[in-house]
Amino acid sequence: MRIIALMLTLVLGACAPATEDVVQNDVVTQEVVRTGDPYARGYTDEDFPRIQELAEGVYSYEQLRPAGEEKFTTVSMFVVTSEGVLVADGQGNVIETQRMIDEIAKITDQPITHVIVCSDHGDHTAGNSAFPEAITVWAHPTSAEVLERNANQMNSDSEAAPVLVPNALVEETEVLSLGGKEIQLRFLGRAHTGGDLSVYLPEEKILFMSEAYLNRIFPAMRSAYPSEWVAMIEKAQAMDVDMYVPGHGFVESPQILKEELETYRQALVQVIEEAKRLHALGLNAEEAIEQAQFGDLETWSLRSSQGSRAIQRVFLELNGELPGSGQEN
Repeated sequence: MRIIALMLTLVLGACAPATEDVVQNDVVTQEVVRTGDPYARGYTDEDFPRIQELAEGVYSYEQLRPAGEEKFTTVSMFVVTSEGVLVADGQGNVIETQRMIDEIAKITDQPITHVIVCSDHGDHTAGNSAFPEAITVWAHPTSAEVLERNANQMNSDSEAAPVLVPNALVEETEVLSLGGKEIQLRFLGRAHTGGDLSVYLPEEKILFMSEAYLNRIFPAMRSAYPSEWVAMIEKAQAMDVDMYVPGHGFVESPQILKEELETYRQALVQVIEEAKRLHALGLNAEEAIEQAQFGDLETWSLRSSQGSRAIQRVFLELNGELPGSGQEN
């Protein structure tokens, strides 16, 4: 594990070993390679988990996750206070979530007291049974329904680990005070799921967006609300935020993350517009998948697995067939 104090400057290219030199005003700085591929950045599997201190007591946690032949990072965030630790999003299985818990214990002896389910998808919740039982687990009502349904299915299997379900709900905004630190839980609208939550630290001006922000990862839409997703990002961009933290991809300097959030918003628009173009030609979803061209997004991580799903999901939106509950998972 490497703990990296994140400097709030543009010269934070040192966070990634794979860089290219850029000369500005006769000063040589390093520019981060903008990709979600850890190996293109020069990382190895041994470089993970990757932990960075974003502000005093606020940390990002990146762990590699396989997707077919590709690997990319799943990002969690945790906040250490004098009254306990708040974790925003777990990892994809019990082993990886326990590893994160162990890494947190190396930083503080404060117990984990709050877990925020920002995305209800398994890559952020499947390891939640590793967390202590006597904690508060927050989720949006839509995500809580999904997780309770999954728990009922899992608990019917006597060999499966028990599922930690939410015991506190956030419909719009919930303001927590933990160790004197204000932590806001925000529902900014449906995006990657029907119950996306963000964690906002107003003093530090940090917004953890979970899977509503995928840094250089192809828009994953299997349970998304495409047009609402764009609107949700625009709400986040209008907030008083210095650092936007993604749920997948790399955690960079504040300036790069802000730029990449706009790049990601444009990527969503690009995918939606391509689907609209093919839909207007009278193609069905299967035909559109074969003909879809996403320009520079063709090189983004997970394009091969997520491109077809994105077309299917936008077609459902265009046909007025998206489920209202956001429970497709």
